[in-house]
Amino acid sequence: MKYMIKKNIDKQDRKMCNGEMIVKKVLAALAVSVALTGTAFAQAKIQVGCTATPDCASAMVAIDEGIFKKHGLEVEMTPIGINSNIPAAILSNSIQIGGPTSTVFLQAADGGLDLVAIAGATVMSPVTNGNITAFVRNGITIKEPKDFVGKKVGAPGLNAFLHVLFVKWLVEKGVDPKRVNFVEVTFPTMSDIIKSGGVDAVLTAEPLVTRMTNAGLGSVGARYAVELARTDTIIFYAASREWAEKNAATIKKFRDALTEAAEIVNNDREKASNSIAKFTKQPIELVKATPPNRSEPVLKPEQLSWWIEVMSSQKMLQSKLDTSKLVLK
Repeated sequence: MKYMIKKNIDKQDRKMCNGEMIVKKVLAALAVSVALTGTAFAQAKIQVGCTATPDCASAMVAIDEGIFKKHGLEVEMTPIGINSNIPAAILSNSIQIGGPTSTVFLQAADGGLDLVAIAGATVMSPVTNGNITAFVRNGITIKEPKDFVGKKVGAPGLNAFLHVLFVKWLVEKGVDPKRVNFVEVTFPTMSDIIKSGGVDAVLTAEPLVTRMTNAGLGSVGARYAVELARTDTIIFYAASREWAEKNAATIKKFRDALTEAAEIVNNDREKASNSIAKFTKQPIELVKATPPNRSEPVLKPEQLSWWIEVMSSQKMLQSKLDTSKLVLK
């Protein structure tokens, strides 16, 4: 099996600005999609791209429960391997709406990509922060944060949500994150990578944590999101500004449908779990055992402020971002 692992970014690449990596992905994608520009804004079916996590559950439920159709929309979900690929997919028109993490979106905006947040998806909460872990393979012992020094840690997107959060935790615990060897590992390949010893640990979330634990592949090394105790936005829905401005009526319908679907995600575990299991291809019993992150369809500009502060402290942003211009009114 060919594993989707990218080598650790060297120090020069880190200085180069993390947002440049996303910009390069976008330019490559645009180069092969120029022919699509003539039809980019006249598509009947809307493609929504998300990674294999429960965070886009509101869109999953809105499809499965016929909520989008009720609001006059035809929507289809498209799986994206690594979250940092979402901006490129949006601007190449492979998808019209994507679910980037706050960090991926802000990096893209910092790099000059004209994206705009159109609706909220999920937020952190005390109930679900325990879902986020650093899962450690057998043979590796992690008793405290400093034990991650010298270890190879896989993240589903370097400088994406889980990675940035973990780095924030390391810094707060007095550990230099530069002494940890981070590599990219997609969610679908994590179990195989852990089993083969390709990495010492992965930054992941439920239900994958329980699945790997039950398979005897290792154990939880840290529940770092619990210790950080934040309630900030995780993932939200975004589009290109051009598409958003040309499809204002569609976005209103999309928002209305998400508001209705969010009620189901937050209050009907059965329906939410069925939709999540269907899209993520995780066993339904594992999905049901873990409450999904809270669905919050409304996104306010100020909800991005903490992430900007954290990313700036990690030298991930080169410009001063105006949150009021990043969220569609």
